[in-house]
Amino acid sequence: MNEFRKVAIVTGAGTGIGKCTALALLREGYCVVLAGRRVEPLERAVTEAGPLASQALAAPTDVRDPAAVRALFCKTRDTFGRLDLLFNNAGIFAPPIPLEDLTYEQWQSVVDTNLTGFFLCTQEAFKLMKNQTPLGGRIINNGSISAHVPRPNSAPYTATKHAITGLTRSTALDGRNYDIACGQIDIGNAATELTAPMQSGMPQAHGGVAAEPTIDVEHVASAVVYMASLPLDANVQFMTIMATKMPFIGRG
Repeated sequence: MNEFRKVAIVTGAGTGIGKCTALALLREGYCVVLAGRRVEPLERAVTEAGPLASQALAAPTDVRDPAAVRALFCKTRDTFGRLDLLFNNAGIFAPPIPLEDLTYEQWQSVVDTNLTGFFLCTQEAFKLMKNQTPLGGRIINNGSISAHVPRPNSAPYTATKHAITGLTRSTALDGRNYDIACGQIDIGNAATELTAPMQSGMPQAHGGVAAEPTIDVEHVASAVVYMASLPLDANVQFMTIMATKMPFIGRG
């Protein structure tokens, strides 16, 4: 059904990094399936695409639900005929409270979305990419700066992002025989609704609170588009894009 355009799925596509990246991929000529739990933000994002909206599909999906994920990938195949790119981006945070005060439910909710959701989507992407012509495709995982170092009181989020690094490596290895490339983008302080509190101050490792610099989220979208633009015999395995002066490099 789709003979001329590459096809992408972006999870967490209703807002923030996901929405910005989905719109950037549309501008690059992709057909894009925008997945997320809430239909209204997805539909608004499609509307923002303007004349490119005909190449976009809003697909309400809870990535924690295996049946919903299967339905997402079936809908993509039935609508566009194939899948060339999966951007695993959906993610949530637990409340920034001491580790010992977190509930089991708060821990599990983050793990189910940030780790299990990525795995379920990767698994379904493999099934499509292994059995289409031309063979293969690309998977890009949103790892976050937290895949390297934690913020205070962020155990669930940080643990899942470290786990994503392992999933990225395993996916890259297991996909080789099928021309499936997998890389990871680790993002630091992209300016979105979620990072708005950084302007007023974030807890620091030394116990204080300090405002942190951010970067335009469009730079992140451009980086994902670059990673996706490579031929399948080349891969950006890991990329870090961050605010130059954020407290990541150095001590304290």
